[in-house]
Amino acid sequence: MPSPVPLLERLVAVDTQNPPGWEKEAAGLLAGELQGIGLDVVHQEYRPGRTNLVGRLSNGDGPTFCFNSHMDVVPVGDGWSSPPLTLLRRGNRLFGRGACDAKGAIAAMVGATEELARERDAWQGTLLTVFVADEEASSEGAKHYVRDVPPIDFAVIGEPTSNGVVTAHKGSLRPLVRIHGTTAHSGTPHLGVNAVFKAARLLGLIENHAEVVANRQHALCGTASLTVTRASGGHADNVVPEHCDLLLDRRMVPGENEADARREIEDLLALARDAFKVEAEVLEWRPTTGGPSETARNRPIVEAACRACSRHGGDGDTVHGFMGACDLVHFNSVGAEGVIVGPGSLAVAHKPDEYVPIDELSAAVGIYRDVALSMLHARGATA
Repeated sequence: MPSPVPLLERLVAVDTQNPPGWEKEAAGLLAGELQGIGLDVVHQEYRPGRTNLVGRLSNGDGPTFCFNSHMDVVPVGDGWSSPPLTLLRRGNRLFGRGACDAKGAIAAMVGATEELARERDAWQGTLLTVFVADEEASSEGAKHYVRDVPPIDFAVIGEPTSNGVVTAHKGSLRPLVRIHGTTAHSGTPHLGVNAVFKAARLLGLIENHAEVVANRQHALCGTASLTVTRASGGHADNVVPEHCDLLLDRRMVPGENEADARREIEDLLALARDAFKVEAEVLEWRPTTGGPSETARNRPIVEAACRACSRHGGDGDTVHGFMGACDLVHFNSVGAEGVIVGPGSLAVAHKPDEYVPIDELSAAVGIYRDVALSMLHARGATA
């Protein structure tokens, strides 16, 4: 089985910190690897430097199976004990930005793809490798990819799960709300309408609705939520503010949908207008990764992933949920049932001295290969 470590070392050395991302160089590196294996590759540069890489290996009639992960990483930040863009081994750990989230998963997926390319008599169908840009910000890459593609049957999303099986994740919305007032000299505030005071009225309604939202529970993903993450208003020390902006963060659990969550926000603004004469509007719905997703425990791909994780030393007995979001929801939109599996722990992602355990990284190659073989098994064979 090919070692994913050399490829991971090269991937970590390519700077894909987001912003600005600039995944084009990483896509070029991976294109060479996949073409060497025998895949046809397509570069999707949807904005200058922002590139998806799509690999395809056709092997007769059958389902379409997709490996997906993201090439971008969060900014390096401070506090590292070693150069963050140089893969460093200490014992069983490989340190570097992206080693865990999620270049380790990409390296393991490429290793699994190499194995599958050698074993074409064991499976049939179409194998895709879709490595995307911008997952860490607003999933522009995945959203671009799914706009115009044929249906996909199955997907494995590479994110750090300690080689356990994740079947559900939260979604998010971020409306920027502006409360309007009327400017006036602060010495005569009665001649204006103070937007900050009006915002206080709306904030009370938001806090009350947050308690309602918190009653929505999901067995794997926990609690839905609504909170305020930013507030700003006014432009001078001696002027009554004519507007106040609030940035809301709404986390949805599987079973909720974006349309209903948006409608609830709009209803809050209408209630504030009717009850307190608060004039407010949503200026923009800021881009986020997307909505929630869940794959039922009894679906074949979940069963296959659990078997594969158990076979290679991971936790295959229990399925889990993500508190955050990921790109699975976008592959759902083109018909894919999927799971989230990958080496490394979310507890060390986005932090200084991010690392992936070498044994998990190596095991992930076998996990990914075995899940694909189960879903693309040759006609007459059993999964």
